[in-house]
Amino acid sequence: MGIAERRYRQKEEVRSLILDTAWKQIQEEGVQSLSVRKVADAIEYSVPVIYSHFESKEALIGEFVRRGFCLLTRMAIEARDAYDKPTAQLTAIALAYWEFASQNLEYYQLMFGLGIPTCEKAHSVSEILTFGGLVKDVIQKAVLSGSHPAVDLELKFQSYWSILHGIVSIRLKHNCNRKEGDPDLGKAILEDTIKGYIYALVG
Repeated sequence: MGIAERRYRQKEEVRSLILDTAWKQIQEEGVQSLSVRKVADAIEYSVPVIYSHFESKEALIGEFVRRGFCLLTRMAIEARDAYDKPTAQLTAIALAYWEFASQNLEYYQLMFGLGIPTCEKAHSVSEILTFGGLVKDVIQKAVLSGSHPAVDLELKFQSYWSILHGIVSIRLKHNCNRKEGDPDLGKAILEDTIKGYIYALVG
């Protein structure tokens, strides 16, 4: 192994250690607790070493945002591919979105913060655009299969995502207190609302 390759591998190992430690901190203490200094202390490196890999706390969070959207997109693709009709795919993606948020609350909080990513944010993170493109493609196919082919695709996309995020944000806290065996009301509300959305979309 050459010197350059060894240095690269060592740098990647430190980067992975930083991310693993930061993620552990988020899971144990919450998103708001994340601190570059805490991460540096935990791995026994200086703060400048952390900054040599991530220029800021926001850059560190940005890596988790990308990871989260990659995982969300994979789950959405699996859900979409289980059905042939675009209307069924829209329901499946919505339920996959719910499952993602339920199973990955820390990721979801980092990805969305106070709401759906802005256009500026989406265009700076390719993984957000990939997820959005996937959903838009299915909505467009659903529209073309229905009786309202001239609808505003961007409007329908934003409406769909707003439904998902709105219900997830409202219901997840309640779901945390759900006892085993109780019906998943949040998921049922989401599915029922998406049915109404699809009915209005395709006529």
